[in-house]
Amino acid sequence: MTGPIDTATTTGPAAAPADSITEGAPFLGDYLLFLLAAASASASAGFHAIVRQNGLRVPEWRVLACLHDRDGQMVTRLAALALMEQSAMTRVIERMEERSLVTRRSDPRDRRRVRVFLAPDGRALLEALLNLARDQEAQVLACLPPEQRRALKPMLASLLAALPGNPLSRHDEDGH
Repeated sequence: MTGPIDTATTTGPAAAPADSITEGAPFLGDYLLFLLAAASASASAGFHAIVRQNGLRVPEWRVLACLHDRDGQMVTRLAALALMEQSAMTRVIERMEERSLVTRRSDPRDRRRVRVFLAPDGRALLEALLNLARDQEAQVLACLPPEQRRALKPMLASLLAALPGNPLSRHDEDGH
């Protein structure tokens, strides 16, 4: 049996705005967190199948995508961006290194730190998948009318920026 929920440890506003809950609506169909998770799962399913057809697991694709934006990241940063626990990320990096998709090297400024870099095979696979990812995104966005299509990413980016724990706002240990 679980105890009462400790509302003192929750984050965010003390009271939900009146327009956040639709009176009389089923809970899940109106619950923002479920809608975000379900939209992500539905939108990602097709591309994740493509990732697997190309011999990758989804977490490995996420590592490649993160390194595309900034090669040479630390494992802690990769874990945050890929929405994974650091221990799980370490295992993913080990598997990817065994397959010559990434390499790990000591940070020249601090030998205790290890940075992860794209290896040539990983870069080639990433480049092949980037266009497929963009095509998949276009297909998902095509489900919406043009005005909603243009507004969706800026709205999600604004929401993410306003929330604690935004992985895009975190910096590497050395300030990057």
